Formats: sequence, C-alpha cells, structure tokens
Amino acid sequence: MLLEHLRKQVLQANLELVRQGVVVFTFGNVSGISREHGVVAIKPSGVPYEELTVEQIVITDLEGRIVESNLRPSSDLPTHLELYKAFPNIGGVAHTHSEHATAWAQARCSIPCFGTTHADYFHGPVPVTPEMTPDEIAGEYEKATGAVIVRTFQDVDPDAVPAVLVANHGPFCWGTDAAAAVHNAVALEYVARMATHTVALNGEARPVSRALHDKHFYRKHGSGAYYGQPGQG
Repeated sequence: MLLEHLRKQVLQANLELVRQGVVVFTFGNVSGISREHGVVAIKPSGVPYEELTVEQIVITDLEGRIVESNLRPSSDLPTHLELYKAFPNIGGVAHTHSEHATAWAQARCSIPCFGTTHADYFHGPVPVTPEMTPDEIAGEYEKATGAVIVRTFQDVDPDAVPAVLVANHGPFCWGTDAAAAVHNAVALEYVARMATHTVALNGEARPVSRALHDKHFYRKHGSGAYYGQPGQG
C-alpha cells in the first residue's frame, strides 16, 4: 500500500474531526501531502466516518489523478490541490462545516481578533473570500473555490493566518501536516463561537490592540517563541 504512514495520518486526522465535534454525517474532509513523492492522500467522497479505514484513503497526484484507490476522492480535492500549489509550506488541509465558523462564512464576515485566544492562532482577522461569480460556480467549481481562497491571501500570509472562510460555504484550514490542519480547524471553531458571543454581548466590540495581538502570536510562533517546551511541535 503506497505511503501507508501518510494514509494513517490522514485517516486519524479525519477521525479527529468527529472526535472534536466539528463535523456531522459526511460533512468535511482532511488531506495530507507528500511533496517528496508528489502525491496527496484524502478522504474518499461520501464514506461515513464510522466506516472509514486506512485502505479507503485515496492517493492522487497533484493534478487530481488517482494513483491508488478504487474509490472517488473527496469532491473538494481540487480546492485542496490549489492550496498545496499556492502555499508551499503547508502539509495538510482540513475542511469543515463547523457551526459557528460556517455562520460567519454565511454572513460573509471576517472574524476579527477580539481576544488573545484568537491571537494565539491567527495573526490577524480570519478573512472571508469574495462571493464566487456565476461563471466560477458553473465551471470547475471546486478548483475555482481554491483559486478564490488564493486570491484572498494575496496580501495575507497563509502561514500566519492558517484559515479562511469561503463566503456562503464554510471554513478551510491548513497546517504543517494533516493533524495540524485539524488542530487549526478546531481552534477556528472555538474562536468563531467566542466571537459570536462577543458581538452578541457588545455589538460595538473592537479588536484587541496590535501590541497585545503581536505579543500573543509571537510568544507561540517564530524564532522568539517561548510558549511550551523545547522540541514540541
């Protein structure tokens, strides 16, 4: 079985979405990439999580051609591939329809950084994409979804803000591998829920100061980070 380690990692990442309560039914999917081998492992389309096995994880090349599987890959595969091609540092992508993050996507609102929990994970607001055009929707829809995400990040560092809200659709997150992408997806849902409550309590709530935002982000990320223990991923 090709790249069994990658397949196992992608299987566990998909199951973690269920364990963390950010997916229901067959909503959502996770992929991981081996840039060395030029392949992506991703959840098969429509297979219930409780039935998912490592053998069912689909391996494709970077053009979406199936390398090893008798199952169809997730219909969102072209979106994942666009992100892998545009963001060279990422090793995993997670897509969910988690409740609060999706509500912000449906409202077509970016999520401001109202507090330090957000700042720990995202160095800036979590952006929302523009609405897709009728031509984009009618054409190669999933590939166009990836393209609109990439355009949204023209002036945003995807390594510092590893998440996006696709307008009227839902969140995509990424990380250094599949597990990190899921971690960020869970953090995004937590941050989105707190932002929803913040706005409900105070409709005029303002984002945190840049000084506080920077302090919390850089104490966990970058060369000067001091949160956690040495050698922790």
